[in-house]
Amino acid sequence: QVDRFLYQLRLSDDVLLDVTARFQAEMLKGLGRDTNPTAAVKMLPSFVRSLPDGSEKGDFLAVDLGGSQFRAHRVKVFDDGKQSSQLESKFYPTPKEVTQGNGAELFDYIADCLSDFMETKNLKQKKLPLGFTFSFPCKQTKLDEGVLLAWTKHFRVRGVQDTDVVSSLRRALQKHQANVDVLALVNDTVGTMMTCGYDDQRCEVGLIIGTGTNACYMEEMRHISLVEGDEGRMCINTEWGAFGDDGALDDLRTEFDRELDLGSLNPGKQLFEKMISSLYLGELVRLILLKMTKEGLLFNGKVSTALLTKGKIEMKHVSAMEKYKEGLSNTKEILTELNLFPSEEDCVAVQHVCTIVSFRSANLCAAALAAILTRLRKNKKLLRMRTTVGIDGGLYKTHPKYAKRLHEVVRRLVPTCDVRFLLSESGSGRGAAMVTAVARRLAAQRRRLDAALAPFLLPPGTLREVRDKMRAELEYGLKRETQAQATVKMLPTYVCGTPDGTEKGKFLALDLGGTNFRVLLVKIKSGRRRSVQMYNKIFAIPLEIMQGTGEELFDHIVQCIADFLEYMGIKGARLPLGFTFSFPCRQASIDKGTLVGWTKGFKATDCEGEDVVDMLREAIRRRNEFDLDIVAVVNDTVGTMMTCGYEDPNCEIGLIAGTGTNVCYMEDMKNIEIVEGNEGKMCINTEWGAFGDNGCIDHIRTKYDREVDEGSLNPGKQRYEKMTSGMYLGEIVRQILIDLTKQGLLFRGHISESLRKRGIFETKFLSQIESDRLALLQVRRILQQLGLDSTCEDSIIVKEVCGAVSRRAARLCGAGLAAVVEKKRENRGVERLQITVGVDGTLYKLHPHFSRILQETVKELAPQCDVTFMLSEDGSGKGAALITAVAKRLHNVGQK
Repeated sequence: QVDRFLYQLRLSDDVLLDVTARFQAEMLKGLGRDTNPTAAVKMLPSFVRSLPDGSEKGDFLAVDLGGSQFRAHRVKVFDDGKQSSQLESKFYPTPKEVTQGNGAELFDYIADCLSDFMETKNLKQKKLPLGFTFSFPCKQTKLDEGVLLAWTKHFRVRGVQDTDVVSSLRRALQKHQANVDVLALVNDTVGTMMTCGYDDQRCEVGLIIGTGTNACYMEEMRHISLVEGDEGRMCINTEWGAFGDDGALDDLRTEFDRELDLGSLNPGKQLFEKMISSLYLGELVRLILLKMTKEGLLFNGKVSTALLTKGKIEMKHVSAMEKYKEGLSNTKEILTELNLFPSEEDCVAVQHVCTIVSFRSANLCAAALAAILTRLRKNKKLLRMRTTVGIDGGLYKTHPKYAKRLHEVVRRLVPTCDVRFLLSESGSGRGAAMVTAVARRLAAQRRRLDAALAPFLLPPGTLREVRDKMRAELEYGLKRETQAQATVKMLPTYVCGTPDGTEKGKFLALDLGGTNFRVLLVKIKSGRRRSVQMYNKIFAIPLEIMQGTGEELFDHIVQCIADFLEYMGIKGARLPLGFTFSFPCRQASIDKGTLVGWTKGFKATDCEGEDVVDMLREAIRRRNEFDLDIVAVVNDTVGTMMTCGYEDPNCEIGLIAGTGTNVCYMEDMKNIEIVEGNEGKMCINTEWGAFGDNGCIDHIRTKYDREVDEGSLNPGKQRYEKMTSGMYLGEIVRQILIDLTKQGLLFRGHISESLRKRGIFETKFLSQIESDRLALLQVRRILQQLGLDSTCEDSIIVKEVCGAVSRRAARLCGAGLAAVVEKKRENRGVERLQITVGVDGTLYKLHPHFSRILQETVKELAPQCDVTFMLSEDGSGKGAALITAVAKRLHNVGQK
């Protein structure tokens, strides 16, 4: 008969898993901007963005309002490598006239108590940061601001709801002339998580199960649509006590739950809290015992005054009656004190009721906690997760069996989570100090990080200056008297025309410009069905050949050509060949190119100052297996322009933004003083990577740029390239990361062996890390691949560093390109220029933001130019064949 009464309170694991699913749905509703207003579980952002990392230190005050006593604390946090802290506290009563009075009286009382505490601790002369634990649902828009949504826990203070409680506290403190700086408003649940997080860095959930109940956890920012930004994490105060206020738990609520709710101070509100928190469990037991007695199942049907008196049975009675050994004797004693005169059977039945009521509480708490743990695991994309739950509250601490039951049920409901439950010592007070300490640490870190990255934020005025200096350097390179001293060499390519669609034939193309070398066969068809077909093979160039002798390098190239000709079955054919050679060359004609200097890690000896076409011919002669008609030596930038020019006749500029960087463009012959003739146009290979080698942009170079330059193969050379191209951006990032780690802003101040390795941070990692689609979890994985054990906060900083470096690169590149398009506009003498830029290079193609920022910068700095950017498909190989075809066509026209 007793069990008949209690049947509805017994919940199977299937029912609990269903509760877990319902709570997960409520969490999603609370996190969504559109659905939050109607959500019962409010999922309030706390603006606590980071857990303690052990580097916090200082002297802090904390005040704690939320229970039957008000508490003031002083917390000293020591940076002694042991993560130790010292807590001094004083407790003050919260009289009914304060908890049921008006707002001004409440905050005056808090300020009064704090002043008294500071006086007793001799702290009046110090200005200390303060954390305010306010254990009621608040809507926060920043860490030091919170608008009270509703009172709970028997507090009914007038004139406070819908106002900012931090402002009210500050006003009261000013009135009392308290020398205090309120830095953070914290919920007691968040305080619990932060306290435990200081002792165990795996702690990312806080749980209160006492007079009231609540949970908080660290949520990914990208899922919190209530707050701007999607980087990092933020602690969410679920306010789960209101779960079920919209009817989501009606099928699980018993007649006793409904009766208890109707008799409460806030009927229809905090229904989940009323089913599980200690404030209500004693009353629930009383209502059950009353009905059982009325039905003659207890106390011979005699209803005593105690059973009729609301609040007569408290949680302390329930806990005492459930004690392991002395439970029955306790039960008899408590019931006798309540004038119930129980029999032995009565005591057993009452104890049974207490057990079932508290067990249901633990079950429901476990089901909601299981929803949070499952969400955390899915956010992290883990099959199995180790985590810690920081926990506080009288029910958990003092009930003899509650903790064990809760742990067992959680582990059953989420077998994929290895959960440690860590009891919070003085959680909310010390936690508020921890939040304040973390906030202060983050603010100091932010200032130092901003200072480190400030030189990368080039304002519009600086970019205009770079554009104008680039323009001046272009002019120096074109003029006969200044060309020898010019850093931007403006090399004539002897490419005097772009494709007109009549090109046709079979051509070979070689492409040397990086660690890979390609040989291509290109078939060009003209006429209405014009097309370009390509066949190619890629060969590696080992480091020992890149940095060996010139003869070894060109012999290796010819070996690769022989392999390709054999592979294609065309070894006997004497085909015209275009040689894409992506290094600065001084040309005297289209088929002569004297190497000015190696770039991109090449160091082969006896090549600089030599004609690379002659060196290739010599190597072919040495092999004596085949002969080729070398028609043109071409820079990859020119190849890119020609490839896009084949599709769009308006394309007269080529840009490479990849491992290296360069620009070429069609210049009027009359402006090229170093070449005879004034008619027509010629493509100029600017070799702009050397811009700044004369010191003209030294004022924008950072200490990190200087480190990268000094450690490179060609110190003092290619300074613009070293600030804008893929070969160097990763290394700039590495230098910044080392500096920030030395400052203690990253990786807990520990410089790992891998971070010391030059070149470890490749530019492809920048592209991956900056991808908008990538969660910080994936950023951490990339860093782990590099041997960098990072926290979530580290990942945010690394992403920011990558963004600063790549944004500056794109902006500088855009400033240089703006100078070129403006020159083209003036050459044509038009008010508005329409022009296409052919672009190639991995940085432009693969980086998620580089191309957009580059284009925006050109638009900003050359507003009278409408620039279309056209991505080159296989620019350098196809381009070499097209240049060869155009050169053949122009040669034939000349002969005729």
